[in-house]
Amino acid sequence: MMQGYDQVILVDSDDRETGVMEKMEAHRKGLLHRAFSVIVFNDEGQMLLQQRALSKYHSAGLWSNTCCSHPRPGEETHAAANRRLLEEMGFECELKEIFTFRYRAELENGLTEHEIDHVYLGNYNGIPEINAEEADAWRYADLEELTADAAANPDHYTYWFKVLLKELTVRDLI
Repeated sequence: MMQGYDQVILVDSDDRETGVMEKMEAHRKGLLHRAFSVIVFNDEGQMLLQQRALSKYHSAGLWSNTCCSHPRPGEETHAAANRRLLEEMGFECELKEIFTFRYRAELENGLTEHEIDHVYLGNYNGIPEINAEEADAWRYADLEELTADAAANPDHYTYWFKVLLKELTVRDLI
C-alpha cells in the first residue's frame, strides 16, 4: 500500500492542518481530522445512497450518502472526493462543495469519529458500479421519504449522514 493511504489529516477547529496520523489511531483517540461526504442526485431529485459493506471497520451495513472518506496527506479535498466517488461507486461527475460541518460520534469497537466534513454535491443519472469492498448495495431515494425514514429508523443510517441530512437545505441543492 502506498504511503499516506492509511493516514488522515489532523486539523484544528478552523480546519487548518496540524499534522497527520494513522487513520485507526486517530479514530481510537478521537482526534479532529478532515473528511468529506459526497451526495449525488439524479434529475428526478433522488439521492444516490450506498449501504456500507459489512466488512467496513465501523458502521458496517448502514445506509449512507453516495460516498465518503478522508483526503490523503497532500491531497486537495475536492480531488479526494472525485477520486473516492470513482473508486467506491464507479463513476465521475462534476462536484461542487456546498457546506462543511463538524461532528463527534462514539462508534462501535472503541472508535470515535471526530471530523470536519466537507460536503460535495453532484448530479448523475446512471447505474453505479459499486466497489464490493466499500458498498454492499445502492439505491436512489426521494429526499423527503429518506429524511422521514432516517428519523423513524435512525439505526439504519450512519451517524454523519443523519447530521448531513439535517444540515442540507434546498439552497444547497440549487
